[in-house]
Amino acid sequence: MKLSGGVEWALHCCVVLTAADEPVPAARLAELHDVSGSYLAKQLQALSRADLVRSVQGKAGGYVLTRSPELITVLDVVTAIDGPQPAFVCTEIRKRGPLAAPEEACTRPCPISRAMSAADAAWRATLRAITVADLAASVNDDYGPETMAGISTWLSAPAPGSPSL
Repeated sequence: MKLSGGVEWALHCCVVLTAADEPVPAARLAELHDVSGSYLAKQLQALSRADLVRSVQGKAGGYVLTRSPELITVLDVVTAIDGPQPAFVCTEIRKRGPLAAPEEACTRPCPISRAMSAADAAWRATLRAITVADLAASVNDDYGPETMAGISTWLSAPAPGSPSL
């Protein structure tokens, strides 16, 4: 299974937004991760279309999560970015060629299709069981309890080149 790079970027942004006390501009998220602002904006738009984040307009605008991070799963984010389609699509090649299986012998999916469907279901169940809140907690577990607080502090500091209030 291959996921787009946008999934990683979107998940990182969702984790960061758990630490934000106010909306975070897309440019600030791109700066934090040192990634392309235009590509990140596309991922944020996909998250917005899926109602996982929303854009707040105005001078203090930016992105916020639409619900508690405990209610947003990794699967929600993957689906928002890469779509809901399964990783494997059976094209029924067993019904083609000189030794094609007859239609009446193909009353259920073939063993390959069943194996791939089972793997896809297990993968989706695993991603459905992990929330953005779980990921944020893991960041603190892996890098120290002050990590998410440090992100919050960084986000609330004025962006370089922005006017002071």
